[in-house]
Formats: sequence, structure tokens, C-alpha cells
Amino acid sequence: MADVVTALLLAMATENAELRQQLASAQDMLVETAIDAGNMHALVEAMRTERDAWREETEQLRGPMMRTA
Repeated sequence: MADVVTALLLAMATENAELRQQLASAQDMLVETAIDAGNMHALVEAMRTERDAWREETEQLRGPMMRTA
């Protein structure tokens, strides 16, 4: 009976260690994904700022042309 309990405990400890390793890997992937998402968000915001600047410049350039037309 003691051998059975020992084998079960060993199996549970092994499975626990494997699950902890999988959890650590998943957490690493989530951190990397969060970093990538943050970088992409910053890039999108920069592109929006540049777009808005282009729109403003376009409106400023159109202004005189619209008045003379």
C-alpha cells in the first residue's frame, strides 16, 4: 500500500511540476503579447498624430485656394 501512495505522490508531484512549467511559459507569452500590443498602440497613436498633422496642413493649403476660386 505504501508503494501505491508513493507512486501516486510522485505522479502528482511530476504533473504539478509540468503544469507549473506550462503556466510559466503561458505567463511569458502573455507578457510578450502585452509588450507587443503596447508597441502597436504607440505606433497607431503616432500614425494618427501624423495623419492629423497632414489633414491640418491640407486644410491650410486649401484655404487660400478656396478663397481665390
